[in-house]
Amino acid sequence: MNGQIDWSALFFSAGGRTPRAWSLIAAAILLAIAALYEAIVPTAVHWLTGWFVYPALIYCGVCVLSKRLHDRGRSGWLAAPILVATVAVWPQPDSFFDFAFSLILIWAAVELGAMPGEQGSNRYGPNPLRPPLAV
Repeated sequence: MNGQIDWSALFFSAGGRTPRAWSLIAAAILLAIAALYEAIVPTAVHWLTGWFVYPALIYCGVCVLSKRLHDRGRSGWLAAPILVATVAVWPQPDSFFDFAFSLILIWAAVELGAMPGEQGSNRYGPNPLRPPLAV
């Protein structure tokens, strides 16, 4: 990786591993795009344009989460409950079930935002911070 990031692979490919910092930056970008979309687009056209914007954001979110989960040695399928919880509590939690979804998001924040990736290679690829030595 050498400090370089392939942005198209980060947002549009679910395979491989991505280090914590790049994943957090990508997640912040996706959340900022969603918040700007909510704030800027008028409600009258929101129902129509949302059919194009939200699937794209969800797809990119799945890719970013999958790569980070792979870096932690976890299955990319764990991105599904994280995204369901995010959608359920967006923009703010307001029911009892949102408490359970908030617990999922707290787990995800600790697991993906605070914990480092696995050292060395795992079944998803080499460590993105320490490329393998050439032989």
